[in-house]
Amino acid sequence: MSTPAPAQTVQFVQRLRSEAAQDPAPVSTTAPTKETQIIAIYGKGGIGKSFTLANLSYMMAQQGKKVLLIGCDPKSDTTSLLFGGKACPTIIETSSRKKLAGEPVAIGDVCFKRDGVFAMELGGPEVGRGCGGRGIIHGFETLEKLGFHDWGFDYVLLDFLGDVVCGGFGLPIARDMCQKVIVVASNDLQSLYVANNVCSAVEYFRKLGGNVGVAGVVINKDDGTGEAAAFAERAGIPVLAAIPAHEDIRRKSASYEIIGKPGGSWGPLFEGLATNVAEAPPQRPKPLSQDELLGLFSSSAVGRDVVLEPASEVDMTGKAVEAKPSLEVIYETV
Repeated sequence: MSTPAPAQTVQFVQRLRSEAAQDPAPVSTTAPTKETQIIAIYGKGGIGKSFTLANLSYMMAQQGKKVLLIGCDPKSDTTSLLFGGKACPTIIETSSRKKLAGEPVAIGDVCFKRDGVFAMELGGPEVGRGCGGRGIIHGFETLEKLGFHDWGFDYVLLDFLGDVVCGGFGLPIARDMCQKVIVVASNDLQSLYVANNVCSAVEYFRKLGGNVGVAGVVINKDDGTGEAAAFAERAGIPVLAAIPAHEDIRRKSASYEIIGKPGGSWGPLFEGLATNVAEAPPQRPKPLSQDELLGLFSSSAVGRDVVLEPASEVDMTGKAVEAKPSLEVIYETV
């Protein structure tokens, strides 16, 4: 590919800035050509969403379902396990490169398959050079141009970072782009805090007329302490599967090995998860308050015994503070 002339580069940059200033296009309202379950999976970074989705999508494909897995995390690691550690070209990176060369993006540039599973990565901006949420919005706009609403899949699984405070990551919930949400969590406060935020986002948009619901929670690295199951019960959502904190799972996952295969030792676990994901109805969750969330754990584990001690001006300045006369005008009452 030849290097563009400086004038071409300036025009390209101006075009990008013009596009970035435009509001996102409205979600397509045309009827889909095939009934497709679009499911958004949320969770704290590093909780095991990619591991769960790679094995879930693989099992679904082996059961005869046509599955599309879309990584929507800026880390672009959703498909790494599925493809044995190989990096998948992202839609954002490919779109920018193709646009610079004056070429259109084709399906084969961004979508790849293995054993019946179709997969792609949206990607994100370079570190410090853009908003990850805005990148997600741009990625979905590109998908719509590629014909997303006409694709004939049984299931589309979206892997999202659980930071739903960001508009881009909350896109499927805010715009009714999926029928239901699944959260991946573990028996730790931070992952359950994220799961609770997702439930809060779903409930917020339901009050505004949205239709997305939470189908349940997948407990990953389950050590049997029970906090995640207690959260699910309090929030009014089912546990779809509990994946144990087992050394065999950890070792195989670290070596990019799919364990969700029919006939394998972990096959029944993912067969059950596939069934539950497909059949669990979307429900309105009951988000927990901060105190209720902390109440799932022992006080020693989350510091509930700590007392807030107000700071003084002496604490802040390190010296005694002289009283200064007030400038407030006080009017005597007659």
